Amino acid sequence: MGRRPHPKSQQSQKSTFPRLYGRHAVFAALDNPERSFRKLWLTPASAKTLDLPPGLTVQYGDDHDLGRLCPVDAPHQGYVLEVEPLETIWLDEILAQGNDGSNRPIVVLDQVTDPHNVGAIMRSALAFGARALVTQDRHSPAETGVLARSASGALEQLPWVRTVNLARALGEIGEAGFWRIALDGTAEMTVETALGTAQAAFVLGSEGEGLRPLTVQNCDVIAKLPITGVESLNVSNAAAIAMYASARRGL
Repeated sequence: MGRRPHPKSQQSQKSTFPRLYGRHAVFAALDNPERSFRKLWLTPASAKTLDLPPGLTVQYGDDHDLGRLCPVDAPHQGYVLEVEPLETIWLDEILAQGNDGSNRPIVVLDQVTDPHNVGAIMRSALAFGARALVTQDRHSPAETGVLARSASGALEQLPWVRTVNLARALGEIGEAGFWRIALDGTAEMTVETALGTAQAAFVLGSEGEGLRPLTVQNCDVIAKLPITGVESLNVSNAAAIAMYASARRGL
C-alpha cells in the first residue's frame, strides 16, 4: 500500500519528530518495516533486552536522562525512540480494497482530540479487525508518544487516514458501499439493529460536543448502544462496543 508524507504527524515537545516511549510502543515501532528511526535512548538495563537494528543511533542514560525526553512523569520504562512520522494513508487506498462483504468496519472520528481516547480506539480497532481509522486533520491529535502508548502498538499497524474534509470523506465512504452509522445516545435504534448485513462505518463524536450536524447529515442512520444506568460512555469504550457488535455478526 503506497503512502505519502503527512505534515501533521509531528510532536512539538523538544523535537519536531515524534518520540515514542515505553517498551510496547518502542518495540512495535522497531518491528514496523515502514517506520524510519532517528535515535534510540536506552538505560543500561533496558539495553540488555533487545537486539538493536543495524545503523540505528543509540545513546545511553539513566532514568532521569530519559525522563527529560518525555512528557512529565511519562512511564518510559527505559526506552525512548525518536522516529520519522509515518507516511499517511489516503482514503481512496482503503476504499480501493473493495466492499468484500466482510464485517471489517471503518471507524470515523469527528473532532475527538484526546490522544488517550484516539490511541485506545486504535487499539480496539486493530483487535476487532477494522479496516482503518479516519479522522479530520485539523481536529485530531498528532502522532505522539502519548497516543502511541495508549494505542499499545496499534499505531504501527492500523491504517490511519487523516482527511481535510470529513463530510466529503463520509460521502466517499458511502459511495463505496459502507453503511454509515452515527452513534448517538439519543437515537431510538440500537446499533445491533442498525448494522443489518451491510459493511459498517461507525461515526463517533467528541465527548461533550458529540457529532456535528453536518457529520450526521452524511450518515445513513443514527444508533445508540443498549446501555442503562448511565447517560453515555467514554468514546473509546463506545467505539469498542460497536466494533464488537459488528464482529459478532461473523460468529
